[in-house]
Amino acid sequence: MEDVFDIKSLTMSMLMTPEVANFRGRVHGGDLLKILDQVAYSCASRYCGKYVVTLSVDRVTFKYPIEVGNLVTFLASVNYTGNSSLEVGIKVIAEDIHKRVVTHTNSAYFTMVCVDENGKPTKVPSIEPKTKSEIKRYQAAIKRKEARAKEKQ
Repeated sequence: MEDVFDIKSLTMSMLMTPEVANFRGRVHGGDLLKILDQVAYSCASRYCGKYVVTLSVDRVTFKYPIEVGNLVTFLASVNYTGNSSLEVGIKVIAEDIHKRVVTHTNSAYFTMVCVDENGKPTKVPSIEPKTKSEIKRYQAAIKRKEARAKEKQ
């Protein structure tokens, strides 16, 4: 059977409901972070074909609030792979279904580590960026990795 999915990327959509909202009807940042972590896990695990754990969240930018009733789509992609780690970038799009307004509300970068059955880091399949957007995301991920390394020093 022909591959139907690109294992380097993942799209998930969810309707935002009141249980994740504050008193103003907006999604709590912490609830959004939990969902982002689940999306990063799903994308990275699908790519590796193994269990993954979150190592770090490089950056989450909250540009605009997400309202209860919005249909939120998470566009995730594996941007870079190391030996046992990989970066997953996630773009968050909120859609007001009734007004037909679409807004890029958030972006995030997660570093995930692929682990074996014993919880030990294990080799990640190397990524080979091919399209212009994949190459651009790959190069930007390398710059973020280098910035993190400088920050450690």
